[in-house]
Amino acid sequence: MPTTHRLLCGPRTVHWGFFDAALAPVLTLASGDELIVDSVNGGTLEVAGCPFPILPEHLAIHQECAPRLGPHILTGPVAIRGAMAGDVLEVAILDVKLRASWGFNAIKPLRGTLPEDYPFLRVLHIPIDLDRQECHLSFGPSLPLRPFFGILGVAPPPACGAISSIEPREHGGNIDLKELTAGTRLFLPVFAEGALFSVGDGHAVQGDGEVCLTALETCLSGRFRLTLHKQLPLVSNSRPLMRPIALTPTHVITLGMDPDLDDAAKTALRDMIALLAEANGWSSADAYSFCSMACDLRVTQLVDGNKGIHAMVQRRYLREPPREPTQD
Repeated sequence: MPTTHRLLCGPRTVHWGFFDAALAPVLTLASGDELIVDSVNGGTLEVAGCPFPILPEHLAIHQECAPRLGPHILTGPVAIRGAMAGDVLEVAILDVKLRASWGFNAIKPLRGTLPEDYPFLRVLHIPIDLDRQECHLSFGPSLPLRPFFGILGVAPPPACGAISSIEPREHGGNIDLKELTAGTRLFLPVFAEGALFSVGDGHAVQGDGEVCLTALETCLSGRFRLTLHKQLPLVSNSRPLMRPIALTPTHVITLGMDPDLDDAAKTALRDMIALLAEANGWSSADAYSFCSMACDLRVTQLVDGNKGIHAMVQRRYLREPPREPTQD
């Protein structure tokens, strides 16, 4: 029977700013188990002067830990028993909940989409109404919330050593895809023994592009079901998974990440063409023509070194094989 595991965040269960296959897991579970995990978001700069209550574990992490390479506080890593390089880890996002009554938005010099226009530091602390599930901006409107984790990732290849949490890569990481809400399944290629899954960078709401560098950053709790596969279960006899693919209740999504936005778009589109051709038995040229009529290319984010483009096709056009019992 699958087991549900609870992972709290604190100085002994987080790694700050990096991914590394050499990290020891803080928890090990079996394929098909569920994981309830807490996260916090924000370094000392973002928390300084905050007029709202700070979670005690957030303060303890600031006191006992230090960032390395990047700014994101990640809970994990979690090992999945039996995971090996070449496998696929399915992350079924079952629930995402807010843990704090505030969030922050930051503009930082030399960062963001328009650094030449905004060469200064500004940190806004924004109240969150947990009952109404909205935030009110001091300069006017209120926004409905749609929480998701900006970072869901496994360890990179061991040969990479420690890498920054900033750039999204083939292992996932700082994807910042706002479609990764409850009800979505994310498929990640496994590069290291145990897979070593980590989460963080909680967002209460974000626009496509995340243009000023940050969304409404906040502390979240997530519930996931983690399932191992030997190949991508969306198609039969698929080629090895090279990059993350997501399946929402309505769409299939391929992800391209590259310093050049055009190259990111080409990667997302090529992966979508290959997926449609494999799933539906189409020629590559037929899938290319179909994408020109029925695939949407959207900007995931513009601010993390590797920019992101995601390609979206409605699921009704994807001929999916029957799902495994553990996924129902």
